[in-house]
Amino acid sequence: MRRTQRYTPKVADDDEALTDNIVSLATEYGRYGYRRITALLKTDGWRVNHKRVERIWRQEGMKVPAPAEERAAVIQRRVLYPASARASQPRLGL
Repeated sequence: MRRTQRYTPKVADDDEALTDNIVSLATEYGRYGYRRITALLKTDGWRVNHKRVERIWRQEGMKVPAPAEERAAVIQRRVLYPASARASQPRLGL
């Protein structure tokens, strides 16, 4: 037996404006993810759910870039603790 009434999904009419706002915030704050962008949208007055922002985020193909490795800290660690000095250190607790 077929149902006579079917669910028709409601499409929000402000999706394009929200998408533009999400993209602009993501380019302004490059290291923010969809959760922080959702918080920014809420402070701007949007009534938006984090799941909706994540859906739009994935549709636009956006990703948060990986943090760049700090080269100065790596070089500094090598200078402070060279391998030859570590080998000559006496072991404590043995």
